[in-house]
Amino acid sequence: MLSSEDQHALLNWYDQHQRDLPWRHTRNPWHILLSEILLQQTQVSRGLVYWTRMVEAFPTVVSMAKAPVDAVLKAWEGAGYYSRARRLHALSQRVMLPSHEGGFDGELPSTYDELLSLPGIGPYTAAAVASIAFGQPVACVDGNIRRVMARTTAQLEPSALAVQAWANGVLVGERAGDWNQALMELGATVCTPKRVKCEVCPISRGCAGKDEPEAYPLPKRQRVKEVVLTAWVELAQDGTLVLTQRPMNGLFAGLWGPIYRDGVAVPDSDHVHCGTVKHALSHRKMTVHVVLLAGRNEPLGVDVNEVAISTLDEKVIALANEHAQASE
Repeated sequence: MLSSEDQHALLNWYDQHQRDLPWRHTRNPWHILLSEILLQQTQVSRGLVYWTRMVEAFPTVVSMAKAPVDAVLKAWEGAGYYSRARRLHALSQRVMLPSHEGGFDGELPSTYDELLSLPGIGPYTAAAVASIAFGQPVACVDGNIRRVMARTTAQLEPSALAVQAWANGVLVGERAGDWNQALMELGATVCTPKRVKCEVCPISRGCAGKDEPEAYPLPKRQRVKEVVLTAWVELAQDGTLVLTQRPMNGLFAGLWGPIYRDGVAVPDSDHVHCGTVKHALSHRKMTVHVVLLAGRNEPLGVDVNEVAISTLDEKVIALANEHAQASE
């Protein structure tokens, strides 16, 4: 466990060295919630852009609840993991329900258990919002905190229960939000996976793993699946693209794009093989063969600026458009 001197030193370090991020200058629970959901799978530098866009588009939970889900997906465009946007929209509508129908009368709830009951909110987000926005004495755990715990206690593979117990034990209740952010900030900027900066760490004095910090914890193994697809891109008679909206489950659910087929399709003489596009997700490496259909059977297509499309589809469409323009 960290000593009281360590706790004081870490909070003092955080007060002086924390990164200047806009969601740290507000106690607006909705804005803090948006930041926490965005940053789960997005780097801070990119998260800044999308957080600003989301706050401008949906400054209140009411504004999101009134908007169609397609508008939320469009504002989220580029941030990836679009299921987060759909669940966020469902969350806003749940909050707007009256309490006798299981909602919260238009006010974001303030307790850990109530936040945890909302769509798309897990233990980390519930604890982070409860502590940061509402000052609740709840300890949160993310990958950064797990790494700090593993190194300070020299544990190779600490279990989730052990990390949570450690976080609960070191929590500074009167500054719970700042304390949780201080631990995460330490893991993000000092106690990093590689190139650890032990020389500037405020709690290195009692760290059990400081002599060999990169040995802790052992990296988690993640299998990455390699996928080969063919994208069939069709131009409409008006020069726009024929796109379809994908089902609300599966990859890129609810987004718009061309039709994909598994494997490599061999186009006939009426179609053009434009080339391939590479795209990586956290769990997949994708190679997409792009085929431009020759016929223009549909009179009207879809304006890509009006619908939400994935980053992969942006690449596919750009390649297809390049070949279409070259053939004109």
